[in-house]
Amino acid sequence: MNILFFLTPKSEVEFVYDDFSLRQTIEKMEYHRFSEVPVIDREGRYVSTITEGDLLWYIKEEWNLDIREAENVRISGIKRKRKTTAVSVNARMEDLIEKAMNQNFVPVVDDNDIFIGIVKRKDIIRYCFDHMEPQP
Repeated sequence: MNILFFLTPKSEVEFVYDDFSLRQTIEKMEYHRFSEVPVIDREGRYVSTITEGDLLWYIKEEWNLDIREAENVRISGIKRKRKTTAVSVNARMEDLIEKAMNQNFVPVVDDNDIFIGIVKRKDIIRYCFDHMEPQP
């Protein structure tokens, strides 16, 4: 099965650039009500994802941080709790399912490591549910 069937294209995905400030990232995540977003560089390459937890732990460790100071903090310097890796556009469905067990979405890159979109866990579950054999 071609994973492009499940792809939500980059043009429909909310993401942040790795040079965004902490404040920009928090405000974008808050506005869209996302707990995790992909991070890409200015050339379009997938870097990682960043979660609310990553931001929270960073703020906790930098105890005296206020929101105005957050304009000077780049998210590229924030340690991630877990590494969310992307899959190639040529990945197999089994690769998607394995990654989706631990992630809300799976980032997808092309052959040049350029971020092209995500596959949402709910779309994988819907596909599996639609193709299950009915049990008596």
